[in-house]
Parts: sequence; C-alpha cells; structure tokens
Amino acid sequence: MDVLITGANRGIGAALKTGFAARGDKVFGTARGHEGFLELDVANPQAHRDLAAQLEGQALDVVVCNAGVYLDKGQSLADGYAPEMWAQSFAVNVTGVFLTIQALLPNLQMAASPRIAIISSQMASDTRAPGGSYIYRASKAAALNLGRNLAVDLKGQGIAVGIYHPGWVRTDMGGSTADISEQEAAEGLIARIDALSLETTGCFETWDGRAHPF
Repeated sequence: MDVLITGANRGIGAALKTGFAARGDKVFGTARGHEGFLELDVANPQAHRDLAAQLEGQALDVVVCNAGVYLDKGQSLADGYAPEMWAQSFAVNVTGVFLTIQALLPNLQMAASPRIAIISSQMASDTRAPGGSYIYRASKAAALNLGRNLAVDLKGQGIAVGIYHPGWVRTDMGGSTADISEQEAAEGLIARIDALSLETTGCFETWDGRAHPF
C-alpha cells in the first residue's frame, strides 16, 4: 500500500510510519521542517496546496490524519483557555484534518480501496465528559464529527473513513505514566485501518478494536 501520515516525525505518527514501512508499505510522512519528511504545516492552507502539487499523480491507499496539538493541558477555567489557544488548536486539530483530506482527495480517488484514518481521542466522546481540557476535547469532538460526516459524503466515491482513539500512549503528549507504548498503539491502529471498509465507514473505535461511545 501507499500510505501518507501527517505529523510522522514523532510519537504515534513516527511509530505508524515505522510499522507500515516494516511490512513493506510505501510511506510518505509529513512534518514541519524535518529533513526526510514531506513539508506540511497542517494549519497552513498554502502548504496543503504545495503538498498536493508535489504528490500529483501519486495514488494513496491510506491517508492518516495524525498531526495534532494539546495546548490547554493544565489550564485554569478562571483565567486560562485564551482565545488564541482555541484558534490555534482548531486550526491544527480540525481545519488541518479537513484541508489534508481535501488536498489529497484526488490521490485517494486513484486507489482501488482508499481509506482515511482520523486520529481523534476518547476525549472527543460526549458520553465521557469528566471536565477540563475544554479546547482539546472540543477540537477532537469536532474532528470526530467531521469524520462521521465525511464518511457519508465519501462513501459514494468508494472512500472509507475511520475515526480512532489511539489509547493513552506514552508520548510527549500522553506522558510517561500512560498505559501503552507508541509501538502498541501503532500496531493496533494499523490493524484497525487494515480492517476499515465501506461497511464500517464512519466507525469510532479504540486502538484495540472496541467500538467507542460517541
């Protein structure tokens, strides 16, 4: 398969890149300002146009929208959550996902069984709402909603969309006390992406294959 992963220079994205490549898939990884990666700032519309031009004519079987930020960790309701933080988070976590899919839609349309994987979070769930992290939760909920609606519109084009909670992963974002390693998360996510089809499009699943409540 030919796979493109955004935010592939570290964390889950890097583990996904390694996992796909290890089994022989051709992997395109994007990052901001890292040698050996396709240049992409997902919050920059021109960067998406440049990437699309660079990949013109290249079929993509899978696009993994992994790039994301968690800027409001530890913010106080009394005096935190600045408007600029909302804008930046949504530009990356929501608009960036949409722009990636929009820009690479022609590449997906060239593939036989194209799939889109959106890395969201259990923090997107309306039924799991313990409070706090308002910006991150809202942005991941928006990404979930985006994926669900794209699944409807793209089904007729033969493109399946899956939305995934990658687990609580030991990364810079997840912290050192998290439940699973980057490799475990990547192995599970790759299995979910392999299983994704038009019959399951619009699914919201955990890294280990459980349906997640919306």
